[in-house]
Amino acid sequence: MESNATDAVGKRNNTEEAPGRTDRRALLRTVLGGGAGVGLALTAPSVLTAAPVRTALPSAPARARPSTPRAALRELARGNRRWRALHQTHPHESPADRAAAVSGQDPFAVVLGCIDSRVPPELVFDQGLGDLMTTRSAGEVLDEAVLGSIAYGVLELDIPLVMVLGHQSCGAVTAAVHADESGEELPAHIDYIAEQIRPAIDHGLHGAARVDAAITANVRLIRARLAAEPDLAARVAGGDLAIAGARYELDSQLVHRVA
Repeated sequence: MESNATDAVGKRNNTEEAPGRTDRRALLRTVLGGGAGVGLALTAPSVLTAAPVRTALPSAPARARPSTPRAALRELARGNRRWRALHQTHPHESPADRAAAVSGQDPFAVVLGCIDSRVPPELVFDQGLGDLMTTRSAGEVLDEAVLGSIAYGVLELDIPLVMVLGHQSCGAVTAAVHADESGEELPAHIDYIAEQIRPAIDHGLHGAARVDAAITANVRLIRARLAAEPDLAARVAGGDLAIAGARYELDSQLVHRVA
């Protein structure tokens, strides 16, 4: 993952915003960024009448957040090495880390992954509370909600890396390939996913090779779509963002870059 990572050059444009937009963005950062100013507690009725018990917690140690695309890629690569070697550190899970998370979040990467239960990004990259902003959909398929979630992480939280993470034996891609070959009509909503994946299918290949190639091609297509989004493209051009593609191999637990 590290060998192909490069630091982009350039500076972010500084533009003056209208007061109304500034106020709205400040509110958005507070609400969606996890600020302590706005919250909603779901508690049992009996708990509502009990006096809160407050326990002093130690302060969390300072965290060296990766602030560049290259540094973010390096951190993900280190975490995946720990995962593969069964040397996970499960970082940032202490009581102090949990207390610190109440006041806000500062993740260093957005990972767009599949919903597959075998590929949870926080585990395969050995990251902890507040490190990653994860968005998951079958086959990493994009829609407006997914795009908006990624854009929020980049534009409002200044996250320097977006990674599109496909994986070996992806069921969504397998279903899309099967439907393309057989003409089978898929159930409602699942057909939408298959149609989004269909452009990644190479009809010059057959069987398992066709599915495996489509998994990688699908990562490339989604990465290209994200890179074409004007707001994200501006960050890439300014050197503040990288949009990377990668695959997770279930048999070796390796995450490797997709060019």
